[in-house]
Amino acid sequence: MFGPEPNGSWNEREPGVEREPGVERELGPSMPTIDELVEEARTRLVRVLPKDLAQECAAGALVVDIRPSEQRSRDGEMPDATVIDRNVLEWRLDPASPHRINAIDGYDQRVIVVCNEGYSSSLAAATLLDLGLHRATDLVGGYQAWAQLDASMRASRGTTPSD
Repeated sequence: MFGPEPNGSWNEREPGVEREPGVERELGPSMPTIDELVEEARTRLVRVLPKDLAQECAAGALVVDIRPSEQRSRDGEMPDATVIDRNVLEWRLDPASPHRINAIDGYDQRVIVVCNEGYSSSLAAATLLDLGLHRATDLVGGYQAWAQLDASMRASRGTTPSD
């Protein structure tokens, strides 16, 4: 298998391609890097800043947290976000899917995808655009940027997360 292994290591063997150990795969002009894919995805999105997220929610946006459970346990939950594992995101949000969540009411649904730092969410949101959810986007800086803003706002008000 070529790609990430369940234990987090990377398997460099592409099917049918034999290489000497340590030899990198050559990138051709038709093979973008992950940074280029993220950049291209972001050209299609009108991304949401953390300071604007509450306003988006008040206007009815569905915030979808795609962070793994380990990150949510370590860093905290995002209030009012719907948690959907990344590997089933498209099936849960496609209005035509029999496996969609109840919160999806059509292709006009505003969906804001949140990951840890705003990279994988850009790719996920671009895929949602491809499915026809034309108002899908992601959160700039992801959960970490939102949490930092939330903490500074609480500090300025003299409150804590439990208040």
